[in-house]
Amino acid sequence: MSSEPTTFRPNRRQTLTMLGLSAAGLTAPGLLRLGEAHAAGATPPKGQVVIGFSQEPTVFNPHLLHIEVDEGVHFAVFDPLFGVDPDGKFYPGLAAEVPTVENGGISADGLQWKLKLREGVTWHDGKPFTAEDVKFTIELLVDPDFRSWRRGGHELVRDLTVVSPTEITWRMDKPYAPYPSILASTFIVPKHGFDGVADKNTAPFNNAPIGTGPFKWVERVAGDHIELAANTAYFGDGPYLERFIFKYIPDLNVLYTQFKSGDIDVVGLQWITPDHYEEAKGLADKEIMLLPRGTVESVTFNMEKPQFKDLAVRQALYHALDKQAIIDALYYGLPKPTESYVPQQSFYFNPDLPKHEFSLDKAKELLYGAGWVPGDDGIRAKDGVRLSFSNSTTAGNHLREQVQQFMQQSFAQIGVEMTISNLPPAVMWGEYWMMSQFDSVVVGLDFLTGPDPDTSDYFMSTSIGAKGGAGQNNWQYVSPEVDALLAAGGKAFVPEERKAAYLKQQEVIRHDLPFLPMYQYVSVGGFKKGVEQYLPNVNVRIDTWNVAAWRWA
Repeated sequence: MSSEPTTFRPNRRQTLTMLGLSAAGLTAPGLLRLGEAHAAGATPPKGQVVIGFSQEPTVFNPHLLHIEVDEGVHFAVFDPLFGVDPDGKFYPGLAAEVPTVENGGISADGLQWKLKLREGVTWHDGKPFTAEDVKFTIELLVDPDFRSWRRGGHELVRDLTVVSPTEITWRMDKPYAPYPSILASTFIVPKHGFDGVADKNTAPFNNAPIGTGPFKWVERVAGDHIELAANTAYFGDGPYLERFIFKYIPDLNVLYTQFKSGDIDVVGLQWITPDHYEEAKGLADKEIMLLPRGTVESVTFNMEKPQFKDLAVRQALYHALDKQAIIDALYYGLPKPTESYVPQQSFYFNPDLPKHEFSLDKAKELLYGAGWVPGDDGIRAKDGVRLSFSNSTTAGNHLREQVQQFMQQSFAQIGVEMTISNLPPAVMWGEYWMMSQFDSVVVGLDFLTGPDPDTSDYFMSTSIGAKGGAGQNNWQYVSPEVDALLAAGGKAFVPEERKAAYLKQQEVIRHDLPFLPMYQYVSVGGFKKGVEQYLPNVNVRIDTWNVAAWRWA
């Protein structure tokens, strides 16, 4: 692999939708090939890889509320029914084939589903994987007593029927185009892992997960690392490593230093910061890549806080955010500014949104016009509400901390007080984030489900966790128009027909500004020479999507 920029783009024909038929059943190269991994005479796993994450994985049941870093572990321990490759195509996982209209897995109207499952798959404890586990998983996700991270799509499933240990059927209450992509990010968990458990939110399984994936759980040393061991009974291609270690290194400078010294083999989530890019390119024993990501960095508001209920305030703060200066000064010009939450490589990206303008004068005009007047202390107020709020992000992320200082100084010039209140990752991205306990946050999010444009999990009014919903609408944004657009987009199956709804949705959200979009990620990835099969994939949220294939040369 070279150090030149590498770009992967989703398939514009969107073969991921349930009517995008032809290529979906193919197995992607280097992924899951039944029986090849440890057949007679196969090379046994050897060596270990240590991947460094700046955030600590803490949620090991993949269906509880979690963030991207947790999925680093999920991809190693569990399998979905089918996954999505860098080209935006499905490949079979626990399903023997990807269901399509062509192979009879999905009816022409998108309502009837029939899945054939792989035979001979076992859980890490040796018990057989069956259709009962698939049924249990889907039912768990919609259990009202379970703190599900995603009910969207799954709540439309009706008449789940186990036909045999390797076949399951159901019908959809209505056609829902995003459902294949949702299933591709749904890891199957064992029914027997929850036997006799009264509260599945606190099941022992949640801290000692059992999967079908290429690696088995060994131990977690809180605040330091997680160790996994090879599952030599894995049904797919691999694993080729004896051990896989997740090392938690919250300080991004230390993360880079440990990569440089060889203490870690792969730089994972938050990757190499741009200020180290030039030096990293010259490291003799390392491979460095520029990796486009689907993640968008933003300043996010809690829309239930009185400071942010006024659109003029959000608009003024956007005018006072000098995001181009931030990109140039702190990120060495690597990321591109954006006005949307949709990746610019996506077929559904709206390139015609209003362009951001940095102008302190316009910010002041908006605030004066909306009645926000400076008090004796210089901080604006209206109807007894001071324009003062806290901003939080991951403690130790030095670039984000510098972004906060940029913002703090700029906002002060327009009569806005922003205090900085950063937290350790496990606290920051726990209930503080998921239950909307913050005022404002600097955060990077991958809004799409694979390449599918549905964002119900983030923008539907029923996806507010703090109000009893299931999802990640943590800014508590409510828009009947966006709800209607999401519903319309979910009913259409032809990409060109869906596109209009999602272009309009981006327009509405750009106007309402529940968050201030800054830039789409371009990450600086790095790994030690000799590590093979590290493949970027813009359609997933984490690097370890194909960890079964990772190996040493």
